[in-house]
Amino acid sequence: MSAGRPQELRRASIRVALAATGLVAVAYLLVALAVVAIVTQDLTSQIDQRLAESLSHVPGQQFPGGGQFEPPPGGRPFGPVLLSWTVKADRTVIASGTTPALPAAYTAVTAPQTVTIDGTEMRIAGAAAGADHVVLGQTLDAVSQAQSTVVLAELVIGPLLLLIVFLGAVAIGRRVAAPIERARQRQLAFTADASHELRTPLAVIEAHTSLALAQDRAGPWYRTAFERVDGESKRMRGLLDDLLWLARFDAAQAPPSVEPVDLGVLAAQTVDRFAAVAETRGLRLHVAAGGNGLVVGAPPEWLDHLLGVLLDNACKYSPEGGTVTVGVAALGGRVSLVVDDAGQGIPEAERERIFDRFHRATGAQGGAGLGLAIADAIVRATGGRWQVGSSPAGGARMAVSWSQASVAPRQAPTARGR
Repeated sequence: MSAGRPQELRRASIRVALAATGLVAVAYLLVALAVVAIVTQDLTSQIDQRLAESLSHVPGQQFPGGGQFEPPPGGRPFGPVLLSWTVKADRTVIASGTTPALPAAYTAVTAPQTVTIDGTEMRIAGAAAGADHVVLGQTLDAVSQAQSTVVLAELVIGPLLLLIVFLGAVAIGRRVAAPIERARQRQLAFTADASHELRTPLAVIEAHTSLALAQDRAGPWYRTAFERVDGESKRMRGLLDDLLWLARFDAAQAPPSVEPVDLGVLAAQTVDRFAAVAETRGLRLHVAAGGNGLVVGAPPEWLDHLLGVLLDNACKYSPEGGTVTVGVAALGGRVSLVVDDAGQGIPEAERERIFDRFHRATGAQGGAGLGLAIADAIVRATGGRWQVGSSPAGGARMAVSWSQASVAPRQAPTARGR
């Protein structure tokens, strides 16, 4: 990864985090304003209810002895004593206790309303009392205090919430970007490795073509050159086939249909297909598959490809005169496939990397390092488990096991070339 790439990812995650924090800030502001409005409306409604209850006790006739209405004492939910004014028939206003003078504009008020009297904001309401008119009021100090408390809490919680959102968005952004960046790096490495693998055979073909065109040569030279060109062309063809298979596998939206496949029958067909390959290399192929219950559920063409890869590797790395054994057995509710060769084996230090694309566990030539990557993709997609070890002959043992299928198997796929 280039030095500038992590910085770019960090900047991108910070930009996303700032955008997310901005959206949350706007939403929080709207919610905060709504909370203040709801609290104010609720407390004001409680004051209006108290005023209405007090006014409901106003007698409907002249007060005895020409007196005035005496409001109930203060209490819950608000402590201040209700302020009262009695407006006589001659428009004279009598205030109770230390109640400030009632402006003339409010002497006939009935419905609750918010007013300011002597610099104090209050809620007032009125009702008729015989020939008189009674006006009650209560200050909005409690409402203002509640508003201040809510706003203060929102001002304390808001920055903390936005800080948490920002840090969380940065962390999530980096966590989400990390696998994407790793995938990008793998894609770049895959492209570079593929280009390198294709460059070598192309260079050989180009060199022999240039030499053939440079001057006339003897017939044997041309035959040798064409044999090398043919070999490199086949190598390129195999590499391109593997690359196309991996590309289709990675891009597949859904796997092929899963079918019950008799792994023993499939192994016998694959061994039969490789008989000619083994004969040309002086190898002995042996298959050991017997008994019932050798059925697994998987796409048949995938299992066929997997067996082809394992047998091709076993034949490629076994010395002349060696033996390649394919075994299929059922044990403990699972079906295992074991391919043993007589080669030099796989060092323990390399066993964790043999499934990496373009990685070769040995220095043997001829492969591009994609076969076992394809095999691993198939095993993972079909729910199999790998077990890599050493064969009795000292070579490599590649074993895979699957859960045993409980349904009748279908016919194994017809043998075909890789």
